[in-house]
This record gives sequence, structure tokens and C-alpha cells, in this order.
Amino acid sequence: MANTYSQLYFHVVFAVRGRANHISIQWKDELYKYITGIISNKDQKLMQINGMPDHIHLLIGTKPNCNLSDLVRDIKSNSSKWINEKGFIKSKFSWQIGFGAFTVSQSQLSRITNYIINQEDHHRKKSFKEEYVEFLDAYKIDYKDEYLFE
Repeated sequence: MANTYSQLYFHVVFAVRGRANHISIQWKDELYKYITGIISNKDQKLMQINGMPDHIHLLIGTKPNCNLSDLVRDIKSNSSKWINEKGFIKSKFSWQIGFGAFTVSQSQLSRITNYIINQEDHHRKKSFKEEYVEFLDAYKIDYKDEYLFE
């Protein structure tokens, strides 16, 4: 086949180490722009980003050559280094080990986009842990509760 055509979508979720509320409203837009740059420099497409002070959601469109684990590793390592260099928090910033990644079909893009956009409203009703466990259950992912959060 002469050409490869694909569009792969992932809803990616990861938390601040210890689920600390370190992402401040004063600089979260800068962080989101920085993460957008990381993703676009890897030749992938950030479709939506938002989060809460203790975690972040990304909707990413990827090409088949994208190794998602490597992409998320680069997002987390480069953004934590950037946050620390900027001195946004007094202690050392880091992301929690691991991440959640959930495939998204074309028909569900607008629903997931709206879900990410409306994080603040959503978390008035449920905690991040409740939200994350719901994703794991909905996607039928086996997990051990003791390993979910530090």
C-alpha cells in the first residue's frame, strides 16, 4: 500500500505526585501551552487539554508511529522540569508514576472533548480517584487498588 491513513485517539490522564494540588490557576494555561508544544514537536496532535490542581487530561490524536508510553514520558519529564525551572511551587514538582490511556472512537470525540473541558464542573460531584476508577472499570482494565495512587 502506497500510503498509510489512520487517526488514533487517546484520552490520557495522569496525576501530580501524591495527588498534591500543585497546578495553580495562575500558571496552568502556560503549562497547557508548554505541553501542547511538546506534543506538536513530536508530530502528534493535542486536541484538548484541561485538568484540576492535582491531575491533567489530554485528548491526543496520534500517528501509527507514535509510541504512547514514550510520548507521555516526554510530556511528564519535560513539563515537570519546566515547572521546576520556572519556580512555580516551593517544593520539587513531579508527576505520579504511570498514567491512564483510553482509546476514543471518532464518534465519541465531542463527548470526550466536552468531558475534558468541563473538568471543574465534573469534580464538584466526584473525586479524581472516583473518576479514574470509573474509567478503569468502563474500559474493563484489571487493576489493584493498592497500586492506583501513592
